[in-house]
Amino acid sequence: MTPRTTSSSSGSDPNVTAEETTAHQEKAAVPKQATAPEGTAAPMPLKTAVADKAVAKKAAEKAVAKKAVAKKATAKKAAVKKAAVKKATAKKAPAKKATAKTASAEKAVAKKATAKTAAAKTAAAKTAAAKKTTAAKSASAKKTAPAKKTTAAKKAPATKATTPKKKTAAKKTTPQPRVATPALAPVDRDRLLTGTHHDPHSVLGAHPAPDGSGVIFRAFRPYALSVTVVADDLRTELHDDGDGFFSGLLPLTDVPEYRLSVEYEGTVLDTEDPYRFLPTLGDLDLHLIGEGRHEQLWRALGAEPMMHQGVTGTRFTVWAPNARGVSLAGGFNYWDGTGFPMRSLGGTGVWELFVPGIGEGELYKFEITRPDGSKTLRADPLARRAEAPPDTSSIVHASHYEWGDAEWLERRGEVPVHEAPFSVYEVHLPSWRPGLTYRQLADQLPAYVRDLGFTHVELMPVAEHPFGGSWGYQVTGFYAPTARLGTPDDFKYFVDACHRAGIGVLMDWVPAHFPRDDWALAEFDGRPLYEHEDPLRAAHPDWGTLEFDFGRKEVRNFLVANALYWCEEFHIDGLRVDAVASMLYLDYSREPGQWTPNEHGGRENLDAVAFLQEMNATVYRRNPGVVTIAEESTAWDGVTRATHHKGPSGFGGLGFGLKWNMGWMHDSLQYMAHEPIHRKYHHHEMTFSMVYAYSENYVLPISHDEVVHGKRSLVSKMPGDWWQQRANHRAYLGFMWAHPGKQLLFMGQEFAQGAEWSEAHGPDWWLLDPQYGAEADHRGVRDLVRDLNTVYRHTAALWQRDTHPEGFEWIVGDAADDNVLAFLRYDATAAPLLAISNFSPVVRHDYRVGVPDDIPAWHETLNTDAHRYGGSDVTNPDPLKPEAMPWHGRPASIRLTLPPLATVWLRPS
Repeated sequence: MTPRTTSSSSGSDPNVTAEETTAHQEKAAVPKQATAPEGTAAPMPLKTAVADKAVAKKAAEKAVAKKAVAKKATAKKAAVKKAAVKKATAKKAPAKKATAKTASAEKAVAKKATAKTAAAKTAAAKTAAAKKTTAAKSASAKKTAPAKKTTAAKKAPATKATTPKKKTAAKKTTPQPRVATPALAPVDRDRLLTGTHHDPHSVLGAHPAPDGSGVIFRAFRPYALSVTVVADDLRTELHDDGDGFFSGLLPLTDVPEYRLSVEYEGTVLDTEDPYRFLPTLGDLDLHLIGEGRHEQLWRALGAEPMMHQGVTGTRFTVWAPNARGVSLAGGFNYWDGTGFPMRSLGGTGVWELFVPGIGEGELYKFEITRPDGSKTLRADPLARRAEAPPDTSSIVHASHYEWGDAEWLERRGEVPVHEAPFSVYEVHLPSWRPGLTYRQLADQLPAYVRDLGFTHVELMPVAEHPFGGSWGYQVTGFYAPTARLGTPDDFKYFVDACHRAGIGVLMDWVPAHFPRDDWALAEFDGRPLYEHEDPLRAAHPDWGTLEFDFGRKEVRNFLVANALYWCEEFHIDGLRVDAVASMLYLDYSREPGQWTPNEHGGRENLDAVAFLQEMNATVYRRNPGVVTIAEESTAWDGVTRATHHKGPSGFGGLGFGLKWNMGWMHDSLQYMAHEPIHRKYHHHEMTFSMVYAYSENYVLPISHDEVVHGKRSLVSKMPGDWWQQRANHRAYLGFMWAHPGKQLLFMGQEFAQGAEWSEAHGPDWWLLDPQYGAEADHRGVRDLVRDLNTVYRHTAALWQRDTHPEGFEWIVGDAADDNVLAFLRYDATAAPLLAISNFSPVVRHDYRVGVPDDIPAWHETLNTDAHRYGGSDVTNPDPLKPEAMPWHGRPASIRLTLPPLATVWLRPS
């Protein structure tokens, strides 16, 4: 793979934008904890109060006096509030909805300090209060408890916000008293405030009191003015403990189903309490994650809208084993995760939180507290939808797409790929027709590919990536199709349209590396996690990226499940795995001293070998008919051999279905770049590929990598004038389609585009405009490609025995002086096709070629020099009958005219 430009925006770290840097700095600030007055940590037990009666008497009297003053102030405040409510009701003022800006601007008002109230509650006051009778308590509760709302309030939506209204009259039921609550332990309070609590559900929500005296309710709602528990006939305002904490001990026998009514400045939020729910992941999920064997990991991690305990919401889960704490931040909490801490589930490193009322379309990230106490805001590694760059948030997503390709899926596995026709049109979706969405592409691309006769389309990476100039090869959202072209369901629509048109869909998959963007995977939880902990093995020397730690089971699980995800959720028919060679060798692009040998002293990356074997075996086991293809540029033994078959090197095969033949590509393009007069000195470059043609199952690629970065387009690589360039181009394609192996051609090369490809504007479609003077030249090449694919698909000799030596036979491979190559291809019934290429610019009349003597006559089925393709129209229109003259080691021979710079295909008449 050609080294690609890294994500670049500015500075020494090109992936960090100014906005992300600012957000990171703001989140790194640790909230300052308010200090409670001495003596308010916990209520004093009654028994102790009686024993210390004499000591506390004086203090009690003082407290009673203070309480009287406080009671008077409270009564005055209540009267003022009641008058204000009455006035607002009389005027029938319209309700005002709270907005994110209002909530943010009035934080200081909402987050009132409670130090004065706390100071009034001294230990002596608690002692005196403990001596009061139950009747006195009830009387006091009746005076201070807020009136209950009607049952309609209980049925409010999960996130319904309303302006406070006048409360209805209380029912004729005895209001539940508020009693003293055991104080939150200082360590729990501190951890919640600093975002480092591993189990917030153990202290927040509702829990039976340890002494059986009732149920303790606790809420952590920063910036709230008040929090009220609502359950059936119960409606009780919790005590404001300061710093956003609210609590109350209610004399209930069981924990009820309840909601919270949270009052902010100018609004009241009626919502479920996230901390009353059980974990959403079961033991099996956690066990499989811990083993690194969860084959549908995307169903366990990430954001999943769901119904949980009868309530609609979204489950959020993330793997961050090194984090001191993880919180959820998003548009629903104004990107402040303080009040939404997640819980750690055992020793798996998984954090979880079910948030009621949150659904599809919500933006979110994970606020992670690193081991050093600093904070970082990260996109979800398993987000199934992401914002369009340059925005980086994850989006809650649930698919609603209904597939219509059942017939295609059932049929695609009937014939193994290596024994079936397989010609591929490679596409960069964003630039094929710039500006089109997935759904618009679905209306155009499948029809175009079908018209040209290709069996498959291969998409350059469609997973989300921040920098368009990387062409998708530096991925940040491994589970999210790029939002540049639409939603995940839109992408499904595109794949479905291809299948309905009879076109298979392959996609480039990039498990070798990932960029260093500080909102993505790099040091995700404060330490190397997805990348190797050894910096020498983590840093990719060519692309400025990080390599995955293939030895870590959770990372392997992340990648294996990702391969399955694209195949199972998006019905992808094959994965072309990018940069396999960079994964296989520890010394890849590294100098001596920059790498460490494996345990056997070798240069092979044993972890990567194991990962690729597991990925291939799992994909083939779960998805019949899917093919995996390796972009592997070395002579690694057994890339397409079964994983359980060991080769001479001692390794089992990697298990790929096909491999790109990079050697054939480089050799043949080098030959074609020479002037014809010099080609006789390079004849071996066109024949050497047959020495190793059956060592692997090959694809012959003319890919995007060969038509960028100064390499020129395919037709521009050819020597000579414009006519000769096109003739060479056509002759080369004819040779390529006849050579053993499958074919891949990058967009634009099918109509001989003269310019290099650019992701900014895509192919030069204007060359096919009838108003353009040379349109016929380009249309002729495209017509040839269509005919090559048509004859190819209907001629089993060209694909049925691609991987069997008996499917190929040289007729003449040493005619270097003539620049001529001739060979036979056979199908499973031994029916032949004869391919002859003349790579010289001269017409060769009566050129004799040896043939089998059991074919009565041959006819020309394709000639790249035909006039309709833009050639000189030197053809063989009549049947060619063998003569009883041995030639080229054959018992018979035919004489024909070889057109200049052309390839001719002959079949039995």
